[in-house]
Parts: sequence; C-alpha cells; structure tokens
Amino acid sequence: MFRKKKAMLLVIAVLLISIIGIVAIGSATHIYNSGWTSNEYASQKMWLLIGIGAMFIFSFIDYEMICKFHLLIYILNLILLIAVIIIGKNDSNSVTRWISIGPIGIQPSEFAKIFSIISLSSIINVKYEKINRIPTLLFILVTSLIPVILIMKEPSLSASIVILLITFIILFVGCIDYKYILKTVLYCLPVMLFLFWDTLREDHLIVNKFLKDYQIDRITSLIKADQFSQNFYQTKQSMFAIGSGQIWGKGLYNGTINRLNYLPESHNDFIFSVISEEFGFVGCLVVLGLLFFIIMTCIDTAKHSSSFLGKLLASGIAGMFAFQTAINVGVVTGILPNTGMPLPFVSYGGSSMLVNMIAIGIIINLNRISNKSLFSRKR
Repeated sequence: MFRKKKAMLLVIAVLLISIIGIVAIGSATHIYNSGWTSNEYASQKMWLLIGIGAMFIFSFIDYEMICKFHLLIYILNLILLIAVIIIGKNDSNSVTRWISIGPIGIQPSEFAKIFSIISLSSIINVKYEKINRIPTLLFILVTSLIPVILIMKEPSLSASIVILLITFIILFVGCIDYKYILKTVLYCLPVMLFLFWDTLREDHLIVNKFLKDYQIDRITSLIKADQFSQNFYQTKQSMFAIGSGQIWGKGLYNGTINRLNYLPESHNDFIFSVISEEFGFVGCLVVLGLLFFIIMTCIDTAKHSSSFLGKLLASGIAGMFAFQTAINVGVVTGILPNTGMPLPFVSYGGSSMLVNMIAIGIIINLNRISNKSLFSRKR
C-alpha cells in the first residue's frame, strides 16, 4: 500500500511541475498580450496529454517484457540517430537534431536516453555474473559508446554527456569492481586536464576535432568571463533575470528581462530563468523541490526493487533526471557553459516530455510490484 501511495504522489508531483512548465512557457512566449496562443504553448499542452497517455501505458506494461526486446530497442535507437544525421533538419550553428514525421518533429537524442537505459540495464542483467570480466566490460562500453558518438555527430554535447553519466551509474549499480572505477578516474583525470588546457589555447591541438567552434567559444567565454562575448550573452541575461527575481519574484507575466525579449529562446533551456524572475527564490525552491522529490522517488524505487533489472532501470532513470537538472541549472546560473539541456518536465519540447513521461511510467510500474530490499539480486 505504501508503494502505491508513493506512486500516486509521484504522479501528482510530475503533473504539478509539468503545469508549472506550461505556465512558464506561456509567459516566455508572451501569450498574455499577443491576442493569440503561441505554437509552443499549445504544443506543450498537447505533448503533456500525449505524455500522460504514454505514462499510463508504460505503468501497466510489464517492464521485464519491454526489456526482452532490448536488442530491437537498441537497433531502433541507432537507426534514429543515423537517420537524423542523414535526413535531419538543421537549426542554428548547422546543428542537426530533428527528424520530421509529417507535422511532428522528433529529437532522437532525447529518445536515446531512455533507449540506452533499457538496453544497457537489460545487457547487464543478462551478463551480471560476468560483468567484471574484461570482454564483458568492453562489450558494454562499446555498445554504450556507439550512440554517444552518433549524438556527438549532430552535435549534442549535453545529451552525450548525460548518456555517458547514465552508463556509469548503471555500471556502478550493476556491481562493477571498484578497481575499474579507480582506474577510470586515474586515466580520465589527466585526459580531462589536457582537454581543458587545449580548449583554452588559441591554436587547438585536438579539441576542435570533436567540438564545434561555437561549443569551444561557449566554454572559453564562460571560463574567461567575457562579458562582451556573443556566446556569453544568453548566460549573462539569464543571471540578470535570476538575480532580479529576488525572494518572491516580479509576478507572472511581469518579468522585465523576459517580457522585453532580452533572453533569447527562454521557453527552451532557459525556462528556469523565467521562473526565477517571475516567482523568485521561492518559485525556484518549489521547482527544484518537486524535481528532488521525483529523483528521490526513483532512487527509493531502485532501493526497494524486487528484481535486479528493476534496480538498474530505476537507477538509470534517477540518473537521467538528476544529471539533466544539474546541467540545466548549472548553465542558467553561469556555473556551466551553455550546452542546450532541457529542464525535465519544464522546458519546451515534445520529445523530452514524452521520454520523461515514459520513464515515470516505468517507475510507477516498478512501484506496483516492488517490495524487496536493495540487496536482493533476484533477476
């Protein structure tokens, strides 16, 4: 009974934060004084309804049955990521992230997150006894890196980072030996320091081979705090908006920076800035509190999952929400470079909303049947 109540509270939290997101998108697109409803505002409401339907469906489909088709899901993931490179639509900076299916546009890199969670969790569940053998680890890493490389081709640095972090979380929960974790840290640390040094150089050695010029500029403009850089403009305006909201905010539709269009594309990755300006520190706490509850519910679901597979799935989903939230808030507050990461359930985007709702459906599914401890390894 407790698990069902937890699932009900999760649904309420998800619906509440999604509604907050729609209201903020309405403000960001100025529906209050335009005399018409913006496409983004209307579209997000439609995707919320579709997402609720998907959440309901996946909450009743046995997650083990879904995972039996992990190979087909993995292949579908690769097909979509290859398709977006070949026939995808370009946006700014020659970035290709969308596939048009009639009037609907989908973003394969968003679906890659949940597809990767399902396929990787299923593989580790099957190969659990051999997870600390080198051939098994290499197989898992290669299958995980292929989608990451394809996403980098779009390019979408933020989505690639999130999938890598999700992979590490699932491997950790999958009981990978600590010696591999230590070796990874020891090997990666000098590489990361070298890449950081190379990024700051004017004559790059290798970093420009896998990062676009605008991505490098965003990183350097943040590190050097170049107030006059065009790549720092959006972040700077975001920080102004957050600071101007103070404790209680300026009120709905009264955000000056938002209303005067000083913050470009505020309905997307910078929607948190709109909420901060109009609802202040209190509004930020409400949004972050709801996201924290959603993430902790996913972790609690993993802790009490009745199966090893369920524990892996819930941990991956928790990681997906946590990393996306951390990166988005880090970007809008000027802690991280602008990478284009949506805030779960809040930012505008049909693909993101649908993927998040599917993930919540899986968590509800797990809560309906989970009642054992974290240390249960029944599979």
